[in-house]
Amino acid sequence: MYGAEMDLTELQNKTSEELISLASEMEIDLPSAELKKQDLLTKVIKSHLSNDGKVFASGVLSILNDGYGFLRRNTGSHSGDVYVSQSQIRRIGLRPGDVVSGHIRPPKDGERYFGLLRAESVNGIDPEKARSRPKFESLTPIFPVEQILLETNSKNYSTRLMDMLSPVGRGQRGLIVAPPKAGKTTLLKNIAEGISANAPDVTILVALIGERPEEVTDMTRSIKGEVYSSTFDEPVEDHCRVAEMVLERAKRMVEVGKSVVILLDSITRLTRAYNLAVPNSGRTLSGGIDPIALYPPKKFFGAARNTEEGGSLTVLAACLVETGSRMDDVIYEEFKGTGNMEVHLDRNLSEARVFPAIDISRSGTRREELLIPEDQLRQIWLLRRMVSMISSDSIKGTEATEKVLEQIKKTKTNEDFLKNLTRSK
Repeated sequence: MYGAEMDLTELQNKTSEELISLASEMEIDLPSAELKKQDLLTKVIKSHLSNDGKVFASGVLSILNDGYGFLRRNTGSHSGDVYVSQSQIRRIGLRPGDVVSGHIRPPKDGERYFGLLRAESVNGIDPEKARSRPKFESLTPIFPVEQILLETNSKNYSTRLMDMLSPVGRGQRGLIVAPPKAGKTTLLKNIAEGISANAPDVTILVALIGERPEEVTDMTRSIKGEVYSSTFDEPVEDHCRVAEMVLERAKRMVEVGKSVVILLDSITRLTRAYNLAVPNSGRTLSGGIDPIALYPPKKFFGAARNTEEGGSLTVLAACLVETGSRMDDVIYEEFKGTGNMEVHLDRNLSEARVFPAIDISRSGTRREELLIPEDQLRQIWLLRRMVSMISSDSIKGTEATEKVLEQIKKTKTNEDFLKNLTRSK
């Protein structure tokens, strides 16, 4: 037992009962009073290290204002985080969001945390190679030119509609504008599923800010990707820290040429969190929002870009509307037009139980001609003209979407749908 190497992440994932069983195998004396899981974990690791064992740790680096940092799990800060000294950070050139791996030592006298002995890998590569990578801000932003197809099966109508009318490219900056109960969470899960199926080289990061705990569990079990969360019952400082960790994590991957997609739910709650967390500037916009609180979420959303050097960061952020809050309306107005793709969900469609409740006439992507092949583009423009004619002739605002969905359901793929559209012209 003691000669073997332990993995900190595996130990952290064990239940209290499993840790007690492990402590018993290692002949560790436990007090009669019930210990917290973290205290059990600390005792097991200390005992293993004191008997010449080794413990391997890996985590996302968070650097504090004082220059030192911690390797954290994606669920936030814990007493089981691993301390990284300022000297190591400077010597290797570590940056916030780096995934750092290495062996750890027990806490010294007066310390609360385990310490990293030496960084053995940074983002899966040698630490010396990591020093020469470019900075995210120095990468050249360009328009998205490669579409990420989202269509998975014939019955996933939401992603089929998006592929035609609001396509997502590598480096897209998109808003999903959604009233309550319009199917926003389901759409995000479908998008994640589509990316996993059609672009397995793309890393998916999901940031759930101010969401319900059960939705976090559902999202974690539903998608193939990293889920970072701070639920509505946690402090607003945690909301901000989790969002910043996700953004820095994505930037580090783009710097080494990887493609990353961040699904943020939602940018509205993130802005509300910053409104409470940042120092008051003394100025207030309509709805009670401080202008300074808008800067960090805009920095998050604005980080989305395709780069000339090879990597790309796509951000698809949900934005809440029609909530009855003036502040939410102001937040939407501030972000409207800053993206290069928008998907609008419609309350009337959802109330009529028409799903996906996508408002076709208001959804779209800028410079879609860079993403869609020319032959398909002509057919999609024809579809847009048909939708425009139906919308102008109809008193019922939902009729255009209903008619398009009716035709899509008769075909198995978008290719078949567009061919039928041309024949029936």
